[in-house]
Amino acid sequence: MAYIGNIPAEAYISISSQTFTTINGTVYTLSTTVTTSDDIALFLNNVRQKPSTYTATGTTLTMGTATTTADELYCVFLGKGIQTVNPPAGSVGTSQIADLAVTTAKLDNLAVTNAKVADDAVGLDELSATGTPSSSNYLRGDNSWATIAAEEDKVKVSSDDTTPGYLNGKLVAGTDISLTEGSGGGNETLTVAYTGVGTDIAWQSVVTAATLTAVAGRGYPINTTSNACTVTLPASASVGDQIIFTDYARNWNTNAVTINQNSLNFQGNTSPNPEYNTDGESVHIVYIDATKGWIPINDGAVAFETPQTYDAEYLIVAGGGAGASPGGTGDGNGRGGGGAGGYRTNYGGSAIGLTPAAVYTVTVGTGGATDDSATGGGGNNGTNSSVIGTGISLSSTGGGVGGSMNSSTAVSCGTGGSGGGASRQASSGTGGTGCAGNAGGYSPVEGYKGGDADGETGAGGGGSSAVGADNTGSSGGAGGAGTANSITGASVTYAGGGGGGGYAGGAAGTGGGGSGAGYNTSTAATAGTNGLGGGGGGGTYNGGAGDESGRDGGDGVVIIRVATSDYTGTTSGSPTITTDGSDTIMKFTASGSYTA
Repeated sequence: MAYIGNIPAEAYISISSQTFTTINGTVYTLSTTVTTSDDIALFLNNVRQKPSTYTATGTTLTMGTATTTADELYCVFLGKGIQTVNPPAGSVGTSQIADLAVTTAKLDNLAVTNAKVADDAVGLDELSATGTPSSSNYLRGDNSWATIAAEEDKVKVSSDDTTPGYLNGKLVAGTDISLTEGSGGGNETLTVAYTGVGTDIAWQSVVTAATLTAVAGRGYPINTTSNACTVTLPASASVGDQIIFTDYARNWNTNAVTINQNSLNFQGNTSPNPEYNTDGESVHIVYIDATKGWIPINDGAVAFETPQTYDAEYLIVAGGGAGASPGGTGDGNGRGGGGAGGYRTNYGGSAIGLTPAAVYTVTVGTGGATDDSATGGGGNNGTNSSVIGTGISLSSTGGGVGGSMNSSTAVSCGTGGSGGGASRQASSGTGGTGCAGNAGGYSPVEGYKGGDADGETGAGGGGSSAVGADNTGSSGGAGGAGTANSITGASVTYAGGGGGGGYAGGAAGTGGGGSGAGYNTSTAATAGTNGLGGGGGGGTYNGGAGDESGRDGGDGVVIIRVATSDYTGTTSGSPTITTDGSDTIMKFTASGSYTA
């Protein structure tokens, strides 16, 4: 049947009541939530109270007058009819829906369409993505924010661009670009190789300064008219980096260009720094890899450029000459002292260059042996010392033997690095002239001449820094002084001449020379010191010590000093290895070798 007005309620909630067991005060808690005082009937001592005498809202009941423990108080919650049927279509409007009342559960999946979302309504806060969004990020398909990397070396992809170097369904190679496609279809690989050389070089203004810090990708005309130039390469490099240097004024032979490698390899070595010293030269270098580093791919005068080397200092002392023995003669004259071994060094001066991987042969000269046989010539010269290898040939000359006389023939002293001292040259008593030093003709000189004799006693052998002394009457002449050198880190004097023999023997020259024999003093001669290259002391006939013989010269020495950073540790001949500051010293007292 039809109804006028609202459809009658078809169900009711049950009426309930609440008795308050604790009666004392004005405020009570209701067991059911109500809206107003009219929602309950309140009874005090079985008398219904007017709603105006109390207030009720939510679950709080407040009495206008406080009750006591003697009172009885209960209330009845008034039931209301409620509709249980759905509201008619179109009957619920916006005003019937409370703000914030529609929850996620009330929305069906996929119920919200694009048309229901306002333009620009969805912001960053509404996106559920990992990472931090920014102007340089993009949202990946895996719902994460990722940085846009600058990858200039990647191949550009275009749907319609046929410019060489781009990919548009086929590979199009441009000038100096080689493109190779692999695995056609599906996941593919693309290899891009740049084969051009020098096309990206930016040429700079002419360089006239003594130093230049080079930058990859640039070309430098270098004018060395006024001064040499040291070019420092970049401290780091990438494969394919290129730099060009060229002789602007054709003057590199006068003032060279030195390349400071700046810790990177150059042709496989970190040192020494290469030098370019050919007029009109142009050098184009490319960084290949960490093993070889920078290598020249074009060198206008490679056959003439200074080889790559590292600095070394040396001391080369030859073996000393023997002090002369009487040789079986019956006279009482003294014999000449032996000359010191030749002395050569560059310590404290201009270094020599050792070529990496080259083997340098070291020869240590031995001291000359004396000869006291009846037919002997008094003794022998010392032998040469040397260092020979790639780009280097250095030698010092053995010291000359002192002058003597055998049973029938006058024997002259020997010429050498330092010359031997003279002796009586004939049975007539004619005095002799000391022999010349510096037999190799080197500059500076490697030694000096021996002293002269007047026919009575022997003169001293020459030393590396002074001539041997002439005899004085019946006393033999002193050996010439040697030379102090600190190449090992301590000052040591080398290459002293041997003293001449006589009635009183001549003094030894400082630097390992031996002293001469003395007839009246009963003093035997002494040998030159090994490792110093000193000349041996001269003998005398019928020496009071019972030994009239001269003595052998001392063995020489070869010392090489290099920066410890350059030292390879590869030697033969068992040299003594020491260090001094930042340098390593190799001391050879016997022949051997060093591999640079």
